[in-house]
Amino acid sequence: MDESTDDISETAVHAARDLRVVISRLLRRFREIAGTQDLTPSQTSVLSRLGKGEEATASALATAEGVRPQSMAVALAALDQHGLIERHPDPRDGRRQLIVLTAAGRERVQGNRAAREEWLARAFQDRYTPEERTTVLEALALLERLTRP
Repeated sequence: MDESTDDISETAVHAARDLRVVISRLLRRFREIAGTQDLTPSQTSVLSRLGKGEEATASALATAEGVRPQSMAVALAALDQHGLIERHPDPRDGRRQLIVLTAAGRERVQGNRAAREEWLARAFQDRYTPEERTTVLEALALLERLTRP
């Protein structure tokens, strides 16, 4: 181990590395399943965020996604070209625009989500025993702690 991980156990480093690899592979597989290869990961993320029913300004989306406003403008332009978003004047501030999903955008988000969930459920059903699925659920409960502040 290098000096930055001297106080971290070998098993913790190994678990972190393996989890990162598995998550990366799952995300790639989800993109394949959802058919989002025509969108970048950041465009897909914005689409997903808007798919949760939020309407947002470009600057709010940039802040939420942790990107510069210019980068968000590029992502939104691509989503607009695909017909997945539309812009409306903000009724509270006419100088700003609110971005929302179009019907095609909502359909795509819902279809993508359903396709990923169906693939994953089928994979768990076909590739794991009931006992292994229980083990996965127990591991997920432990991994949930990683998401807490």
